[in-house]
Amino acid sequence: MLVYIIKRIMLIFPVIIGITLFIFLILALAPGDPVTMIMGSEVSMEEITAKRREMGLDQNVFLRYLIYMKSVFQGDLGRSWLNSKAVTLEFFQRFPNTLALAFCSLSMTIIFGLSFGTIAAVRQNRPIDGITLIFALIFASMPTFWFGLMMQILFALKLKWFPAMGVGTIKHMILPAFALSLATLANQIRMTRSSILDVINMDYVRTARSKGAGEFRVVFHHVIRNALMPVVTNWGLTFAAAFGGTIVTETVFSIPGIATYLINAVKGRDVPVVMGTIIIVAIIVAVINLIIDLIYAIIDPRVKLGYMS
Repeated sequence: MLVYIIKRIMLIFPVIIGITLFIFLILALAPGDPVTMIMGSEVSMEEITAKRREMGLDQNVFLRYLIYMKSVFQGDLGRSWLNSKAVTLEFFQRFPNTLALAFCSLSMTIIFGLSFGTIAAVRQNRPIDGITLIFALIFASMPTFWFGLMMQILFALKLKWFPAMGVGTIKHMILPAFALSLATLANQIRMTRSSILDVINMDYVRTARSKGAGEFRVVFHHVIRNALMPVVTNWGLTFAAAFGGTIVTETVFSIPGIATYLINAVKGRDVPVVMGTIIIVAIIVAVINLIIDLIYAIIDPRVKLGYMS
Protein backbone atom coordinates (compact mmCIF):
# COMPACT_ATOMS: atom_id res chain seq x y z
CA MET A 1 0.00 0.00 0.00
CA LEU A 2 2.82 2.41 0.90
CA VAL A 3 4.55 1.71 -2.42
CA TYR A 4 1.30 2.46 -4.26
CA ILE A 5 0.86 5.77 -2.40
CA ILE A 6 4.43 6.81 -3.22
CA LYS A 7 3.91 5.95 -6.91
CA ARG A 8 0.71 7.97 -7.05
CA ILE A 9 2.40 10.96 -5.39
CA MET A 10 5.25 10.79 -7.89
CA LEU A 11 2.73 10.89 -10.75
CA ILE A 12 1.49 14.25 -9.52
CA PHE A 13 4.68 15.98 -10.70
CA PRO A 14 4.41 15.22 -14.47
CA VAL A 15 0.71 16.12 -14.33
CA ILE A 16 1.48 19.51 -12.79
CA ILE A 17 4.31 20.15 -15.28
CA GLY A 18 2.06 19.32 -18.23
CA ILE A 19 -0.82 21.50 -17.00
CA THR A 20 1.36 24.47 -16.06
CA LEU A 21 3.35 24.39 -19.32
CA PHE A 22 0.13 24.35 -21.34
CA ILE A 23 -1.40 27.26 -19.40
CA PHE A 24 1.87 29.23 -19.40
CA LEU A 25 2.15 28.98 -23.19
CA ILE A 26 -1.48 30.02 -23.69
CA LEU A 27 -1.04 33.09 -21.50
CA ALA A 28 2.25 33.97 -23.22
CA LEU A 29 0.77 33.66 -26.73
CA ALA A 30 -2.52 35.42 -25.95
CA PRO A 31 -2.95 38.78 -27.70
CA GLY A 32 -2.26 41.94 -25.72
CA ASP A 33 0.66 43.17 -23.65
CA PRO A 34 0.36 42.61 -19.87
CA VAL A 35 2.80 45.49 -19.24
CA THR A 36 0.53 47.92 -21.08
CA MET A 37 -2.47 46.60 -19.15
CA ILE A 38 -0.65 47.17 -15.86
CA MET A 39 0.94 50.57 -16.59
CA GLY A 40 -1.62 52.01 -19.01
CA SER A 41 -1.10 53.44 -22.48
CA GLU A 42 0.13 56.87 -21.38
CA VAL A 43 3.63 55.78 -20.31
CA SER A 44 6.67 56.08 -22.56
CA MET A 45 8.21 53.21 -24.53
CA GLU A 46 11.33 53.40 -22.35
CA GLU A 47 9.24 52.81 -19.20
CA ILE A 48 7.44 49.89 -20.85
CA THR A 49 10.75 48.34 -21.92
CA ALA A 50 12.17 48.74 -18.42
CA LYS A 51 9.07 47.18 -16.88
CA ARG A 52 9.21 44.25 -19.30
CA ARG A 53 12.84 43.67 -18.33
CA GLU A 54 11.91 43.87 -14.62
CA MET A 55 9.15 41.28 -15.08
CA GLY A 56 11.36 39.04 -17.21
CA LEU A 57 9.10 39.33 -20.26
CA ASP A 58 12.06 40.13 -22.52
CA GLN A 59 13.28 36.52 -22.19
CA ASN A 60 12.30 33.42 -24.16
CA VAL A 61 8.96 31.96 -23.04
CA PHE A 62 10.44 28.53 -22.25
CA LEU A 63 13.24 30.11 -20.23
CA ARG A 64 10.64 32.11 -18.30
CA TYR A 65 8.73 28.91 -17.62
CA LEU A 66 11.83 27.13 -16.30
CA ILE A 67 12.68 30.09 -14.04
CA TYR A 68 9.11 30.17 -12.73
CA MET A 69 8.97 26.41 -12.04
CA LYS A 70 12.31 26.58 -10.25
CA SER A 71 10.77 29.14 -7.88
CA VAL A 72 7.68 26.94 -7.48
CA PHE A 73 9.72 23.92 -6.41
CA GLN A 74 11.44 26.20 -3.89
CA GLY A 75 8.01 27.03 -2.44
CA ASP A 76 7.62 30.49 -4.00
CA LEU A 77 4.54 31.02 -6.20
CA GLY A 78 5.51 34.62 -6.87
CA ARG A 79 3.65 37.91 -6.48
CA SER A 80 0.72 39.34 -8.36
CA TRP A 81 1.66 41.62 -11.23
CA LEU A 82 -1.35 43.82 -10.49
CA ASN A 83 -1.07 44.44 -6.74
CA SER A 84 2.33 42.92 -5.81
CA LYS A 85 0.73 40.73 -3.11
CA ALA A 86 2.03 37.20 -2.51
CA VAL A 87 -0.01 34.69 -4.49
CA THR A 88 0.09 32.07 -1.74
CA LEU A 89 -1.24 34.50 0.87
CA GLU A 90 -4.03 35.77 -1.39
CA PHE A 91 -4.99 32.25 -2.42
CA PHE A 92 -5.28 30.83 1.08
CA GLN A 93 -7.29 33.83 2.25
CA ARG A 94 -9.95 32.88 -0.30
CA PHE A 95 -9.45 29.13 -0.38
CA PRO A 96 -11.55 28.23 2.73
CA ASN A 97 -14.66 29.68 1.08
CA THR A 98 -14.23 27.64 -2.11
CA LEU A 99 -13.23 24.51 -0.18
CA ALA A 100 -16.30 24.77 2.07
CA LEU A 101 -18.54 25.25 -0.97
CA ALA A 102 -17.00 22.29 -2.83
CA PHE A 103 -17.22 19.94 0.17
CA CYS A 104 -20.80 20.97 0.97
CA SER A 105 -21.71 20.33 -2.66
CA LEU A 106 -19.92 16.96 -2.65
CA SER A 107 -21.59 15.97 0.63
CA MET A 108 -25.05 16.77 -0.76
CA THR A 109 -24.26 14.82 -3.93
CA ILE A 110 -23.12 11.76 -1.99
CA ILE A 111 -25.91 11.75 0.61
CA PHE A 112 -28.84 12.44 -1.72
CA GLY A 113 -27.34 10.59 -4.68
CA LEU A 114 -26.80 7.37 -2.73
CA SER A 115 -30.15 7.62 -0.97
CA PHE A 116 -32.37 8.30 -3.98
CA GLY A 117 -30.33 6.07 -6.29
CA THR A 118 -30.70 3.16 -3.87
CA ILE A 119 -34.43 3.75 -3.45
CA ALA A 120 -34.91 3.93 -7.21
CA ALA A 121 -33.02 0.64 -7.73
CA VAL A 122 -34.72 -1.27 -4.91
CA ARG A 123 -38.15 -0.03 -6.11
CA GLN A 124 -37.36 -0.57 -9.79
CA ASN A 125 -40.26 0.03 -12.21
CA ARG A 126 -42.43 1.42 -9.44
CA PRO A 127 -43.73 5.02 -9.25
CA ILE A 128 -40.92 6.16 -6.91
CA ASP A 129 -38.35 4.92 -9.45
CA GLY A 130 -39.87 6.94 -12.29
CA ILE A 131 -40.35 10.06 -10.16
CA THR A 132 -36.72 9.94 -8.98
CA LEU A 133 -35.36 9.63 -12.53
CA ILE A 134 -37.62 12.41 -13.81
CA PHE A 135 -36.42 14.82 -11.12
CA ALA A 136 -32.81 13.78 -11.78
CA LEU A 137 -33.19 14.65 -15.46
CA ILE A 138 -34.88 17.95 -14.64
CA PHE A 139 -32.07 18.94 -12.24
CA ALA A 140 -29.40 17.95 -14.78
CA SER A 141 -31.05 20.19 -17.40
CA MET A 142 -31.21 23.33 -15.25
CA PRO A 143 -28.42 25.91 -15.70
CA THR A 144 -26.65 26.49 -12.39
CA PHE A 145 -26.87 30.29 -12.57
CA TRP A 146 -30.64 30.22 -13.30
CA PHE A 147 -31.43 27.75 -10.53
CA GLY A 148 -29.25 29.74 -8.12
CA LEU A 149 -31.15 32.93 -8.91
CA MET A 150 -34.51 31.16 -8.48
CA MET A 151 -33.44 29.82 -5.07
CA GLN A 152 -32.31 33.28 -4.02
CA ILE A 153 -35.72 34.72 -4.94
CA LEU A 154 -37.70 31.95 -3.21
CA PHE A 155 -35.68 30.98 -0.13
CA ALA A 156 -33.82 34.25 0.55
CA LEU A 157 -36.09 37.09 -0.55
CA LYS A 158 -39.58 35.60 -0.12
CA LEU A 159 -39.26 32.98 2.65
CA LYS A 160 -36.13 34.55 4.24
CA TRP A 161 -34.83 31.14 5.31
CA PHE A 162 -31.26 31.62 4.05
CA PRO A 163 -28.96 34.56 3.21
CA ALA A 164 -28.99 35.55 -0.46
CA MET A 165 -25.22 36.00 -0.77
CA GLY A 166 -21.92 36.24 1.07
CA VAL A 167 -20.16 33.93 3.52
CA GLY A 168 -19.82 33.57 7.27
CA THR A 169 -22.12 30.77 8.49
CA ILE A 170 -23.26 27.33 7.33
CA LYS A 171 -26.53 28.93 6.22
CA HIS A 172 -24.62 30.94 3.61
CA MET A 173 -23.40 27.68 2.03
CA ILE A 174 -26.67 25.76 1.72
CA LEU A 175 -28.14 27.51 -1.34
CA PRO A 176 -24.91 27.78 -3.38
CA ALA A 177 -23.89 24.20 -2.49
CA PHE A 178 -27.27 22.86 -3.59
CA ALA A 179 -27.13 24.85 -6.83
CA LEU A 180 -23.61 23.59 -7.49
CA SER A 181 -24.54 19.96 -6.79
CA LEU A 182 -27.49 19.83 -9.21
CA ALA A 183 -25.83 18.35 -12.31
CA THR A 184 -23.54 15.99 -10.39
CA LEU A 185 -26.43 14.92 -8.14
CA ALA A 186 -28.44 13.75 -11.15
CA ASN A 187 -25.45 11.80 -12.45
CA GLN A 188 -24.86 10.26 -9.01
CA ILE A 189 -28.48 9.08 -8.75
CA ARG A 190 -28.40 7.44 -12.17
CA MET A 191 -25.02 5.82 -11.58
CA THR A 192 -26.00 4.50 -8.14
CA ARG A 193 -29.24 3.06 -9.50
CA SER A 194 -27.48 1.39 -12.43
CA SER A 195 -24.70 -0.02 -10.26
CA ILE A 196 -27.10 -1.47 -7.69
CA LEU A 197 -29.28 -3.05 -10.41
CA ASP A 198 -26.16 -4.81 -11.72
CA VAL A 199 -25.56 -6.34 -8.30
CA ILE A 200 -28.99 -6.90 -6.81
CA ASN A 201 -29.75 -10.03 -8.86
CA MET A 202 -26.40 -11.72 -8.27
CA ASP A 203 -26.34 -15.27 -6.90
CA TYR A 204 -24.92 -14.29 -3.49
CA VAL A 205 -27.76 -11.78 -3.02
CA ARG A 206 -30.36 -14.44 -3.77
CA THR A 207 -28.52 -16.78 -1.41
CA ALA A 208 -28.66 -14.20 1.38
CA ARG A 209 -32.40 -13.80 0.84
CA SER A 210 -32.95 -17.58 0.80
CA LYS A 211 -31.17 -17.83 4.17
CA GLY A 212 -33.75 -15.48 5.65
CA ALA A 213 -31.78 -12.23 5.70
CA GLY A 214 -34.01 -9.17 5.92
CA GLU A 215 -34.28 -6.80 2.98
CA PHE A 216 -32.49 -4.03 4.90
CA ARG A 217 -29.52 -6.30 5.66
CA VAL A 218 -29.43 -7.62 2.09
CA VAL A 219 -29.36 -4.13 0.58
CA PHE A 220 -26.94 -2.43 2.96
CA HIS A 221 -24.63 -5.34 3.80
CA HIS A 222 -24.46 -7.22 0.51
CA VAL A 223 -25.67 -5.00 -2.32
CA ILE A 224 -24.48 -1.45 -1.63
CA ARG A 225 -20.96 -2.39 -0.55
CA ASN A 226 -20.36 -4.32 -3.78
CA ALA A 227 -22.07 -1.70 -5.94
CA LEU A 228 -20.08 1.24 -4.61
CA MET A 229 -16.89 0.84 -6.68
CA PRO A 230 -17.99 2.77 -9.80
CA VAL A 231 -19.91 5.21 -7.60
CA VAL A 232 -16.83 5.99 -5.48
CA THR A 233 -14.83 6.49 -8.68
CA ASN A 234 -17.27 9.23 -9.59
CA TRP A 235 -16.71 11.06 -6.28
CA GLY A 236 -13.24 12.22 -7.30
CA LEU A 237 -14.60 13.51 -10.62
CA THR A 238 -17.48 15.14 -8.77
CA PHE A 239 -15.09 17.00 -6.47
CA ALA A 240 -13.03 18.21 -9.45
CA ALA A 241 -16.24 19.30 -11.21
CA ALA A 242 -17.33 21.14 -8.07
CA PHE A 243 -14.09 23.14 -8.11
CA GLY A 244 -14.64 24.00 -11.77
CA GLY A 245 -18.29 24.87 -11.27
CA THR A 246 -17.64 27.32 -8.46
CA ILE A 247 -16.91 30.05 -11.02
CA VAL A 248 -20.59 30.55 -11.81
CA THR A 249 -21.81 29.77 -8.30
CA GLU A 250 -19.41 32.17 -6.56
CA THR A 251 -20.43 34.91 -8.98
CA VAL A 252 -24.18 34.41 -8.45
CA PHE A 253 -23.91 34.22 -4.65
CA SER A 254 -21.09 36.82 -4.29
CA ILE A 255 -18.71 34.38 -2.59
CA PRO A 256 -15.11 35.66 -2.40
CA GLY A 257 -13.43 32.41 -3.43
CA ILE A 258 -10.57 31.31 -5.66
CA ALA A 259 -12.78 31.08 -8.75
CA THR A 260 -13.46 34.81 -8.86
CA TYR A 261 -9.81 35.41 -7.92
CA LEU A 262 -8.72 33.32 -10.92
CA ILE A 263 -11.16 34.95 -13.36
CA ASN A 264 -9.97 38.44 -12.43
CA ALA A 265 -6.37 37.31 -12.87
CA VAL A 266 -7.08 35.88 -16.33
CA LYS A 267 -8.78 39.13 -17.39
CA GLY A 268 -5.74 41.11 -16.22
CA ARG A 269 -3.18 38.64 -17.65
CA ASP A 270 -1.79 38.22 -14.12
CA VAL A 271 0.35 35.17 -14.88
CA PRO A 272 1.71 34.46 -11.34
CA VAL A 273 -1.84 34.39 -9.92
CA VAL A 274 -3.19 32.16 -12.70
CA MET A 275 -0.27 29.75 -12.51
CA GLY A 276 -0.19 29.61 -8.71
CA THR A 277 -3.93 28.99 -8.45
CA ILE A 278 -3.86 26.21 -11.06
CA ILE A 279 -0.88 24.50 -9.41
CA ILE A 280 -2.48 24.42 -5.96
CA VAL A 281 -5.87 23.28 -7.30
CA ALA A 282 -4.18 20.53 -9.36
CA ILE A 283 -2.39 19.26 -6.26
CA ILE A 284 -5.61 19.30 -4.22
CA VAL A 285 -7.57 17.40 -6.88
CA ALA A 286 -4.73 14.84 -7.23
CA VAL A 287 -4.67 14.28 -3.45
CA ILE A 288 -8.47 13.87 -3.38
CA ASN A 289 -8.25 11.26 -6.13
CA LEU A 290 -5.54 9.46 -4.15
CA ILE A 291 -7.83 9.39 -1.12
CA ILE A 292 -10.65 8.00 -3.30
CA ASP A 293 -8.33 5.22 -4.50
CA LEU A 294 -7.50 4.34 -0.90
CA ILE A 295 -11.21 4.15 -0.08
CA TYR A 296 -11.41 1.37 -2.68
CA ALA A 297 -9.23 -0.77 -0.43
CA ILE A 298 -11.66 -0.28 2.45
CA ILE A 299 -14.70 -1.13 0.34
CA ASP A 300 -13.18 -4.08 -1.53
CA PRO A 301 -10.35 -6.11 0.11
CA ARG A 302 -9.38 -7.46 -3.34
CA VAL A 303 -8.14 -3.98 -4.28
CA LYS A 304 -5.95 -3.90 -1.18
CA LEU A 305 -4.41 -7.22 -2.18
CA GLY A 306 -3.74 -5.77 -5.61
CA TYR A 307 -1.88 -2.84 -4.04
CA MET A 308 0.25 -5.18 -1.93
CA SER A 309 1.26 -7.44 -4.82
